[in-house]
Amino acid sequence: MTADSDRSSSDAPAVLESLTSSRLSWPTVLLAVLVLVTLGALVVGGSTSTTAFGPYNPSWDGASNFQSALDDDPEVEASLIQDTSRYADLEPENTVAFVIAPEETYDDESAADVARFVEAGGTLVVLENFEPQGNALLEDVGASARVDGQVIRDDEYYFRGPTMPVATGVENHTLTADVEQLTLNYATAVEPSNATTLVTTSDFAYRVDDPDEELDDDKELERLPVATIESVEDGRVVVIGDPSITTNAMRDEPDNEVFLTALAREGNTAVVDVSHSDGIPPLTAALLVLRGSVFLQALLGFVGIGLIALFSSGRLTRERLPVGRRRRSVQAAEESTPTLSDVERATLLRERHPDWDDERIERMITVFNQRDSKGGQHERD
Repeated sequence: MTADSDRSSSDAPAVLESLTSSRLSWPTVLLAVLVLVTLGALVVGGSTSTTAFGPYNPSWDGASNFQSALDDDPEVEASLIQDTSRYADLEPENTVAFVIAPEETYDDESAADVARFVEAGGTLVVLENFEPQGNALLEDVGASARVDGQVIRDDEYYFRGPTMPVATGVENHTLTADVEQLTLNYATAVEPSNATTLVTTSDFAYRVDDPDEELDDDKELERLPVATIESVEDGRVVVIGDPSITTNAMRDEPDNEVFLTALAREGNTAVVDVSHSDGIPPLTAALLVLRGSVFLQALLGFVGIGLIALFSSGRLTRERLPVGRRRRSVQAAEESTPTLSDVERATLLRERHPDWDDERIERMITVFNQRDSKGGQHERD
């Protein structure tokens, strides 16, 4: 036998194994696709939410873009607060905390955590329009401003309709230095009391109980405050009568993003308080718990190292199989190889080995046929 023939014979087991592995059945492919799609759906469902104003809600009414902007801002360190006890771990004088339309009322203990944060020098930003939870928190922390609860309409200065007023009255303040207007959506007025007004509507705004109400003789056109700031002990409280400026649909409208960025940069840390909202999906919640626990991080590391060691030992065991057992494994793979025609084998060989010439491919097919015939003879014997 020639050297080329010897080389072809020695190449045959490896090529056979390669050809066998390449012939996946359609049911196997479909099963793999189904598994990938299912896993993808679970990951998406477990890492996103549908809660309005939620930091992981990517829909129009979510605040995922606002949260992403905080995370990407090089001038602030952003995080979420899921438990108000975490306020004690912050440096109040360097921290801005956002409370966006809380779904539940802060109980006495939780409200006291927030109040201590403000009293120690923290900046609290409360965005609320119609629900009572915002006013309850403002009272608990000692702020005097309150949201009115009625809808603001403006028939002259608006975005897409009178219930989306454009607040054009911007007062001179460091927080509004680059702000020319705010674009609102179902906003309410803020009653300042002892607070300083930052932004107001135009002179053509009026309040209604029903968004569909129109201007009549009983309604008064007036300039309405929609954002205020006041000092409380050593801290500050900002009240904004429209949480929708944080949503994906409204954040990019003039000049909502500019105002929110200025607020976040009042300190070097910006936190979003979601302790009284349902906006944290399960996978994200688990990741946040992992990030906050050194013990869990160490445990996960040890588990990972153990799995790698287990996999490596199994791989080494296979590599150290006696020659006889390895030959039997190759023989089993060869015997399980489906019978192919010469044309099919030639096509597969050209796909796998485009550098082989026709002569070598023919020699390889001859070797395959010889092995197939020997296998058939052994079965008959």
